[in-house]
Amino acid sequence: MTGYFKWIGAGLAFYLTDFSLFAAFFGFLIGSFIDNFSRAAEFVNEAQGGQGRQQNFRSSQDIFDFYQRQTQRYDFPTMLLALSAAVMKADGKAMKSELEYVKAFLQQQFGNQFTKNHLKTLKTFLDQPQDIPLQEICNDVRTRTRPEVRVQLLHYMFGIAKADGSVSPEEMQILQRIATMMGVPNMDFTSVQNMFHRDTESDYKVLGTTKDATDAEVKKAYRKMAVRYHPDKVAQMGEEYQKGAKEKFQRIQEAYENIKKERGMA
Repeated sequence: MTGYFKWIGAGLAFYLTDFSLFAAFFGFLIGSFIDNFSRAAEFVNEAQGGQGRQQNFRSSQDIFDFYQRQTQRYDFPTMLLALSAAVMKADGKAMKSELEYVKAFLQQQFGNQFTKNHLKTLKTFLDQPQDIPLQEICNDVRTRTRPEVRVQLLHYMFGIAKADGSVSPEEMQILQRIATMMGVPNMDFTSVQNMFHRDTESDYKVLGTTKDATDAEVKKAYRKMAVRYHPDKVAQMGEEYQKGAKEKFQRIQEAYENIKKERGMA
């Protein structure tokens, strides 16, 4: 019945007041209030009664409403869980290796604050037949986090995609979409991408340059990326974020050393 009270209220007020448009409008407002209250009650019942059963939402908006309620309780972990689920669902199958990667990351990042409720939240996102509302969630992430944190999030999501041994085209596509919607510059996306998905020019792409660059340009690109990805940028984050930042920084250094060796640079 939820969603109809506003129309019932408007209709009753219209006919009971000799077809007064003002009364109909007032009835519409009252009915809308009842609809909103009923909808909120439904969500409370879902939250209270859904602990032992799957929650099935009717639309992507319902999923985002669930996300917003959860972030009020768990905040940053729920951002990770929503984005994790989107990557895990990208190729149509959530692998056990991906789940283990997510669990290990959250355990290291949040310690005792990571509980079974987080896994229930992840399962809720994974079980929905509707698409996860990435645009709304990424907008939320973008307003809450700094650019360097969003790059670290991208690094984490690439780790999920690579957990089964390779990054599929579908996973690469969803990662590109998420990066774009979070406002991650293309240079940063390409750099992180080539830390997980290598080709013949990956070392150059990690540094944000090309094989045609001069030695001086390669050195300049390396210095720029070393500053951009220095672990101090996320020093205030948890241990796992610092670990990821150190891995990226190390990969940049390795890429530079590989290029130096290939070119015979001093």
